[in-house]
Amino acid sequence: MTPAVAAAVLGSAGLHAAWNALAHGLGDRRGTMVMIQVASLGIGLVCLPFVGVPAAGAWPWLLGSAALHMVYNLLLLATYRLGDFGQVYPIARGTSPWVTALIGVTLLHEYLTVTQTVGVVVISVGMLVLALAGGIPRRTEAAAVAAAFVTGCAIALYTVLDGVGARSSGSAMSYAAWLFVLESAPTIVVLHLRREPTRERNPQRAWGLLGGAMSIAAYTLVIWAQTRGTLATIAALRETSVVIGAVIGTVVFHETYGRHRLVATILVLLGITAINIA
Repeated sequence: MTPAVAAAVLGSAGLHAAWNALAHGLGDRRGTMVMIQVASLGIGLVCLPFVGVPAAGAWPWLLGSAALHMVYNLLLLATYRLGDFGQVYPIARGTSPWVTALIGVTLLHEYLTVTQTVGVVVISVGMLVLALAGGIPRRTEAAAVAAAFVTGCAIALYTVLDGVGARSSGSAMSYAAWLFVLESAPTIVVLHLRREPTRERNPQRAWGLLGGAMSIAAYTLVIWAQTRGTLATIAALRETSVVIGAVIGTVVFHETYGRHRLVATILVLLGITAINIA
C-alpha cells in the first residue's frame, strides 16, 4: 500500500467518523439519513455528465452493491434503535475487516502477508475492545449485538462488491457517482414510506446535507483506494474511523475516554503500522 493510498483511506476514516458523529448528535436519525441520501443523490446526478458510464463488466457489481447499500442503511437505523451507539458502532465496523479479509483471500485470491494479516486482526481486536467497554453484552442486548454483527457483514459484502466493480469499471469516479445515484433514490423512497409522523422531529437539513457531502467524499476515497490495494487492508484502515469517533466523542460530546478507548487506540495504531510496513 503506497503512502497516497494509506493517506486517502485514513482521510476517509476521519470523514466517516465526523459524519457519523454528526448524525448521532442531531438525534433524528431517520430524518438525518434522508438528508444524507438527498445530498448523495444530488451530488451524484451533478457528477454523472462529467464521469461517463462504467464499463459493462462493472454493472452487475454496481447494481448488487446499490441494493446492498440500501439494506445496510436500513440495518444501520435498526441497529442504532436497538442499542447504544458506543456499543453497536464498534461491533458493526469491527466485523467488517476480517469478514472482508476472508472473502478476499478465499474467493478473490488476494494475497496477504503475515504482517498484513496481523494488522487486520489487531485492528479488529481494537474495535472489539471498544465494543466491550461497557462489559459483556447482557441477554437483553442480544438483539442489538446481532443487528450490529449483520450490519458489519453487510459492510464487508458491499466492500467486496465495490472493490471488484470499481476495478472493472474503467473509472473509480464513474463507478462512485453511479453508485450514489442508484443507492440513494430507492433509499429515499423507502425511508419516506417508513416515516412515523407522530414521532418525527424536524430534521436539521443543512447539517444533514453536510453529513451527506462528507459521506460521499469518504466513500469516494475508499472506492479509489480499492482499485490500488487489497480489500482487506483497506477495509481495516477504513475502520479506524471508530477510534477517531471515540476521540470526537471525548472532545465534542464530553464522553470519558477511559482505558478501553486508550487500549483500542494503541491496538489500532499498531495495526496500521503493521499494514503499512508489510
